[in-house]
Amino acid sequence: MRINKYLAKCGICSRRGADDLIKNGCVTVDGRLALLGDDIEDGMKVCVDGDEVFPYKESIVVAYYKPVGVTCTEKDPHAERIVIDEIDYGRRLAYAGRLDKDSEGLLIMTDDGDLIDSMMRGANAHEKEYEVTVEGDISDNDLEKLSSGIYIEELDTTTRPCKIHKIGKNTFRIIITQGLNRQIRRMCSAVGLKVISLRRTRVMNVRLGNLQVGASRILSPEEKKRLYNECGLHI
Repeated sequence: MRINKYLAKCGICSRRGADDLIKNGCVTVDGRLALLGDDIEDGMKVCVDGDEVFPYKESIVVAYYKPVGVTCTEKDPHAERIVIDEIDYGRRLAYAGRLDKDSEGLLIMTDDGDLIDSMMRGANAHEKEYEVTVEGDISDNDLEKLSSGIYIEELDTTTRPCKIHKIGKNTFRIIITQGLNRQIRRMCSAVGLKVISLRRTRVMNVRLGNLQVGASRILSPEEKKRLYNECGLHI
């Protein structure tokens, strides 16, 4: 098994993240620095930052209601609260898709790097649903512009068309299939709207439901199976 896939199976990070760890000299195989493309065979000792790691036989997938104020990062000395410290399932879990510090809602966390890779690959166009409240009233023209695709100057890109439904004079529901940095906030800013609150309520087939702020739950077998199927993976 290639070393980046091995590390992903250990729940350390995604395959892409594993490549970065290897490049930074954080990974050893039988006492020597690992190289990109190394093959791992039974009996080999693989360590990350000096600690031996082992692949899990069965992955765990968790739905977590991230509160406002929690930062999606593994290490940040300036962050008051980081997401990996907020829940403990006895394993190292990574998040599949960020939510910025000022946003709240559903975050999928897992120890399966292959699942993370599939969920975060933009070309797969997986749906993510949000409820957004902005300052002032929303016009039908604003919604039409947002749904058609917005050019974001800072990222030099135009967003994909998306689904939008107005649910209040200053609140709407939006379904996007991308994960650009602060995408919805940037989209709203481009049409002159300032976001007051942003909550993610669904990622693919997994819904926030009645999960309370700061709480988490393990996905049911049915949810997990469907999530893997939608990602083109098998449990």
